[in-house]
Amino acid sequence: MKRILYFFILLISFSGNCQSFSDYFTDQTLRLDYIFAGNSTNQYAFLSDLVQLNKWNGRKGSLNKTPIQGNGQIKVYDEATNQLIYVLPFSSLFQEWLTLDEAKMNSKSFENSYLVPFPKQNVRVEVSFFDLQRKETVLLKHTVNPRDILIRKASKNDIPFEIIHKASVSNPIKVAIVAEGFKENEMDSFIDYAKQTVQSLFRHEAFKKHKNAFEIVAVKSPSNDSNVSVPSKNIWRKTAVQSHFDTFYSERYLTTSHIKSLHGLLENIPYQHIIILANTDVYGGGGILNSYTLTTTKNKQFAPVVVHEFGHSFAGLADEYFYAQDVFESKATSKIEPWEQNITSLVDFKSKWNDLVLKSTPIPTPDSMKNNIEIGAFESLKGNGLYIPSHNCRMKTNQAKDFCKVCNRAIEEMILFYTSNES
Repeated sequence: MKRILYFFILLISFSGNCQSFSDYFTDQTLRLDYIFAGNSTNQYAFLSDLVQLNKWNGRKGSLNKTPIQGNGQIKVYDEATNQLIYVLPFSSLFQEWLTLDEAKMNSKSFENSYLVPFPKQNVRVEVSFFDLQRKETVLLKHTVNPRDILIRKASKNDIPFEIIHKASVSNPIKVAIVAEGFKENEMDSFIDYAKQTVQSLFRHEAFKKHKNAFEIVAVKSPSNDSNVSVPSKNIWRKTAVQSHFDTFYSERYLTTSHIKSLHGLLENIPYQHIIILANTDVYGGGGILNSYTLTTTKNKQFAPVVVHEFGHSFAGLADEYFYAQDVFESKATSKIEPWEQNITSLVDFKSKWNDLVLKSTPIPTPDSMKNNIEIGAFESLKGNGLYIPSHNCRMKTNQAKDFCKVCNRAIEEMILFYTSNES
């Protein structure tokens, strides 16, 4: 509660800038399509396309700030005044790939799409990455003239969608649940899983408390083939978002790299966040901050996994489990706190969840105390230098009933951030 009170004080302290949404933006969306490319030594960002959508479905307050850093950021500046008027944190598959040995030997490119409000006047857009030391590098600067005739107007979308949860707040968080690997005659099954997703989400404290802040639609995007692709078994299927297992040769990592096609399915459907439900019983999934959540449906762990992955894509929460053989293992640095709110290197523990720990709890906290205290600072994997709040959290295990206090607080802060009307 102390952290959330501080969050509101912070918002109020910025209100002196009096930046109103209508000062700089219309009630439409500008979709920025980029190609991220390069290798572990050199990275580049290239503008691929600009698309105008007919409605803005994102936040209308707290425009020029963000509660989390992300692995990168999109920053929008008013060209006339050089004032920062919008910022969006993100993570990307490309940045994950950069941590692999393959990136030391080869170069690759990845699609990425980001939604920002449509500007009234010329703006400068900057795309930046942060390294493990949290040092920022601007990869691309480009100007957008809102009157540019080559900004494509979104096509009329004939893909049907169904509202499965309505909001009661004035500026709701809009989530699209997308069908993947469901043929047209399987859409009843998809809708059932979409409704299960909503039910599972709102069984968790932070989401349940703010369930009226969400507007959720189920998008009936049909696939030619049922199920999804599994490269390790030489199975390639033609599906709505062309997802596949074996991402980065990790068997259960299910992703799609066809981001423009994904957003194309959603043109002029109300959304800002994306959950993709895959029609398979194989365990797996993935979640990428301000990109998408993707998870399987017919697996018995479907309910906890979809919420876990949404913790990544919506709130930027880190995994609290680590394995030595993971393809992109998180490692701490000796001088920097990771930006994710639910892991710490103990470099600046006061900036994390120190206020939620009992004074009698030792820091670091031995695993022998994990069943006796609610929140501590437990070593996540011996030798990696990262610590987690709890062994009983949705970001740690599928058996947990809820997120821990630290993650619940982070999620609630994000919900309040998105629905705030403060400038």
